[in-house]
Amino acid sequence: MNPKNLHYTMPAEWAPHERTMLSWPVQASMVYPGNFDEVCGGYAELVKAIAEFEPVTLVVNPEDVERLHPVFAGHSIELLAIPHNDAWLRDNGPTIVVNEEGERAGVNWGFNAWGGKYSPWDLDDAVAPAVLEHLGLRKFDAPLVLEGGSIHVDGEGTMLTTEECLLNENRNPSLSREEIEEHVKNFTNVEKIIWLNRGLAGDETDGHVDNAACFAAPGKVIIQVCDDPSDENYAITQENLRILEEATDAKGRKLEIIKIQQPPYLEYEGSRLTLSYLNFYFVNGGIILPVFGGAAAETDRLAEEVLQQTFPELRIRTVDGMAVIREGGNVHCTTQQIPAGR
Repeated sequence: MNPKNLHYTMPAEWAPHERTMLSWPVQASMVYPGNFDEVCGGYAELVKAIAEFEPVTLVVNPEDVERLHPVFAGHSIELLAIPHNDAWLRDNGPTIVVNEEGERAGVNWGFNAWGGKYSPWDLDDAVAPAVLEHLGLRKFDAPLVLEGGSIHVDGEGTMLTTEECLLNENRNPSLSREEIEEHVKNFTNVEKIIWLNRGLAGDETDGHVDNAACFAAPGKVIIQVCDDPSDENYAITQENLRILEEATDAKGRKLEIIKIQQPPYLEYEGSRLTLSYLNFYFVNGGIILPVFGGAAAETDRLAEEVLQQTFPELRIRTVDGMAVIREGGNVHCTTQQIPAGR
């Protein structure tokens, strides 16, 4: 049995949350372990910002529980001891699905550390089942390696993803495009997938869509764009823009497209940082938006302005994205929403 056969559906991210879940960083697995204190400071700021809007459960390694209790005392933050290798719960955590009666269950996707890039990942692959056991939710095991950051849904039958990631041979080499699409539809209950070609330049996830484009509402998509033809992201974002302009959703609607300018090009230790305002996260009554400061001050301001105009009813809560981004991801990558049941 799969979720679709039992009428479970993956809700849109802006649907009401019971809580948000995140994982705490692990120094041993960091790309730049010398940045551990700075990264932890950025995570703590992010966790506390989310707790301004809704309860938070923070997955921590058992040996970190006692040390972190005073850090989050006085906030709506639960510490949950689950062994893990890395901090990106969006990608190794469960996808929660909800049926017509408001009953919830969870999809346990296979996880292989973004195509086997970071070893070991055995603890991370066991996180989703442990989270679902903690939540007391039914588990659906998907026969597919998939990270949560590679998909985004509108809650009305349409999904955004990228071929660069979902069809990458380092994820599911034995499956055809048609088989992958069938599995994704069966486990999220979407009717139509809009396939972008590539994600942003420098993205070590092989082009996760959560850096490139996302739904703002059914029939409405936000895309990060680049206006500099000398930047690799120019061709990437122009192609994605063309695909979205030509697409229709599961309801047959043409898409309204909202553009956000990318931050200025930035390297760290010789590698391009994949800076994206699209890596924001919906919370109850608000949006958590990473900003980057410095040379990005003007695009920071414009991104906040565009999101406030797009979501006038929501509070835009900015957080410093630089500490977290140096570890390879950002706000959306770290989070996993737990939709409210009924």
